[in-house]
Amino acid sequence: MPPPAIPRYALPLIIMYLFNYGNLIDPLFKDVRRFTPVFSGMKAGDRVIDICCGTGAQVLEYGRRGIKAIGIDLDPNMIKAAAKNKIRNNAGNISFQLADAAALPFPDGCFDYASISLALHDKEQASRNKIIAEMQRVVKRGGSLVFIDYNVPLPLHIWALSARVIEFSVGGAHYRAFKEYLAYGGIGDILKSPGLREESRTYLKSSLLAVVKAVNS
Repeated sequence: MPPPAIPRYALPLIIMYLFNYGNLIDPLFKDVRRFTPVFSGMKAGDRVIDICCGTGAQVLEYGRRGIKAIGIDLDPNMIKAAAKNKIRNNAGNISFQLADAAALPFPDGCFDYASISLALHDKEQASRNKIIAEMQRVVKRGGSLVFIDYNVPLPLHIWALSARVIEFSVGGAHYRAFKEYLAYGGIGDILKSPGLREESRTYLKSSLLAVVKAVNS
């Protein structure tokens, strides 16, 4: 029996990490970007912060729906790329800012939602906890945090194996954090943070990704 076909997103995912992250990740996860605000229940006029926003694709999707969104990232090259994408898309209701996710420069309770996509599995637990605590701090009570990251345990198929190969190829602290993320249970461990209550969950990309909405109580 021939091996299962690798879906369209698996091979670009490998190339993305090894060669050019910025140019390939946005089309690769376009469907995820569109799904996130619908799944989360976001509506026009809501205030949303996207953590570790990269080139700003998720923030741009929020803006298209009339959501007042800001993206933050610690990488100045990502913020520069996001700012160019904002201009290219003539997006007036979004913004981008260079900032540390573990020390957000915003007052308490100033957002309705906070989202973070594929940016927790590569950080060790202490850093993840700081980021989550900051997300909770800046989201109002009764608001929501939205997490999109690897499903744990990873499903047993070829593209999940590809994800493991990608993380191994990156190596160093990134790979150590990835292994820790899996060992602690992924988003399940994140949801143990005090004051978080899971409201809904689903899976995307053949269950490679888990998408969770948690209420900030």
